[in-house]
Amino acid sequence: MKGYSAQQVRDAEAPLRARGIPLMQMAATALAGELRRPGIQRVLLLVGTGDNGGDALYAGAQLAEVGLDVSIIASGDTMHHDALGAALEMGAVVEPASRAAELVDASDVVVDGLVGIGATGPLRGGALDLVIAAAGTLTPVVAVDIPSGIDPDTGALPGPTLPARLTVTFGAYKAGLLLEPARRVAGKVKLVDLGLDFTGVTPLVELPD
Repeated sequence: MKGYSAQQVRDAEAPLRARGIPLMQMAATALAGELRRPGIQRVLLLVGTGDNGGDALYAGAQLAEVGLDVSIIASGDTMHHDALGAALEMGAVVEPASRAAELVDASDVVVDGLVGIGATGPLRGGALDLVIAAAGTLTPVVAVDIPSGIDPDTGALPGPTLPARLTVTFGAYKAGLLLEPARRVAGKVKLVDLGLDFTGVTPLVELPD
């Protein structure tokens, strides 16, 4: 398994984005596929302000479209505009952060779309509040790309994070997912191929398959 840095992943994504390849929608479709499982009817999306939140929202739109109950709690004042619109159009509902602990326990799965590879240091503000609200839950957590709060390059845990049963990561393994201690909170890691080209790029981490 080859693990790449956040910057290496961004660089590999750049030419596809320039060509108009819908990477976010591709990621969301793969994420929705992992969430469309027997016994899952109530889905809670914990949504940040960046692309991870957009991935979660577009996946939520697809789940709501096929009849699942999708609730959204935002960590801040903004969410990905188009993705939020898609989710609301399909029947997803935005809930206040004050209901986070209640809805975490009432859901069949929690989707951690709070913070992705662009963040550094410990979680802060609303993202930290939501992770604390969900701490210790028995509800399965699915992380979008990486569990919020891990360092994507080093695998360090600089503060609280939300342990995942499954991490759906996009384009490439992020190095931090393959390293301790983050590896222990990532759960099973499912890689979604987005067609990124790493020819000539030396991975940050390389482990036996």
